Amino acid sequence: MASPTTPETKILWFARLEYRFHAWREGRARARGRRPTVAAFPGYGSTEWVRVLGRVLIPPKVKRRERGEYAGVRGWRSFAAVPIAHATVRVTIDGVDHEVPADRGGVVDIVLPATLPPGWQTVTMRVEGSEPVEARVFIVAADVRFGVVSDIDDTVMVTALPRPLLAAWNSFVLNEHARQPVPGMAVLLERLMRDNPGAPILYLSTGAWNVAPTLVRFQRRHLFPSGALLLTDWGPTHDRWFRSGKAHKQKNLRRLAREFPDIDWLLVGDDGQHDDEIYTEFTIEHPDQVAAVAIRRLSPAEAVLAGGRTAVDDHTAAGVPWVTGDDGSELLERLTDVRVISDVADPA
Repeated sequence: MASPTTPETKILWFARLEYRFHAWREGRARARGRRPTVAAFPGYGSTEWVRVLGRVLIPPKVKRRERGEYAGVRGWRSFAAVPIAHATVRVTIDGVDHEVPADRGGVVDIVLPATLPPGWQTVTMRVEGSEPVEARVFIVAADVRFGVVSDIDDTVMVTALPRPLLAAWNSFVLNEHARQPVPGMAVLLERLMRDNPGAPILYLSTGAWNVAPTLVRFQRRHLFPSGALLLTDWGPTHDRWFRSGKAHKQKNLRRLAREFPDIDWLLVGDDGQHDDEIYTEFTIEHPDQVAAVAIRRLSPAEAVLAGGRTAVDDHTAAGVPWVTGDDGSELLERLTDVRVISDVADPA
């Protein structure tokens, strides 16, 4: 057993303190008559099951003019919501109710049986008798053989992560109107979806669930194709001060490989964090499930501020097409060269 002075014990103590702090905030909010609701996030599934994603929380009060899904709430307010630990959520799928638990951070991430037709479908979620909240899930048909997994930070959105000061500014102060898309990425991803009808696109990021509403609004504002969000929770665990973003991406990629063994994935990321390394490792483990890898090169200034590049120079072991480019336009050209994207001119 670890002694009281070990780092692991200190982290566990801090995690318990965080839990007690949120419990205290929950008590104060409930005493003021405020009740929890569910923030529903885009999910995905097959024709036999769905992965439902959401978070139980008591949201901060907002001005009347800011209400609604597209409200321009500044980033810090998303972190001011009170997460409700271990709440029981009722998920209704095609008229069938399921009662599922949230985790200690209020996050609902559950796979449920369902028979739904391919494409975007709607399920509902509610907690403690609240009004039902609609959650969209993308159902992948059994004959689909292509899909896209894309990073978000510095791949589709210029966020300056992991630069400590600017990252904090982007997360806690700015809203989606102040964030800039990476040039050409929306066009690239939309082209991939148009050329592959029924293909899923999943946005896999180390960002916190708190910013999911901002990301959804950003994607819609800049015309990115809709897709499931695979984010992570903030704060300490039993053995770490913060959750490992690298482990989060590795875990979800391997999960997708198990869930959709017949799909070849195009993996899209950048060379400023661990995407190159993670994608190399995944393609070596699952060479028959990767169509190609597309890595956006950060500018020299971006690379310096991001802490340097982590590119793996030798990709021969991966055995799949591997392309790089400065933006979405260059990546589209490179993917066309390796025939991941058809070079047939669009009739429009």
